[in-house]
Amino acid sequence: MEFQVYDFAIVPIIVALVQLVKQLGLGAKYQPVLSLVLGVVTGIVYVAPGDPKQAILVGIVMGLAASGLWSGAKNIVQK
Repeated sequence: MEFQVYDFAIVPIIVALVQLVKQLGLGAKYQPVLSLVLGVVTGIVYVAPGDPKQAILVGIVMGLAASGLWSGAKNIVQK
């Protein structure tokens, strides 16, 4: 399993896309699901298109990381 540094730069992009969709009206309880879906799709399309198992695993990790990154940033901003 070989990762490039820019593969993990996708996580902030997922966070930004979820934030954009949130502003369009997505409910709070669906945001983590959207993060996972975007992560898995990115894994399949971009990170490991030839290896579905690796793509799904990496996609889940990216989606969970994006969800955690957003949650952590939100908790820092809110007191």
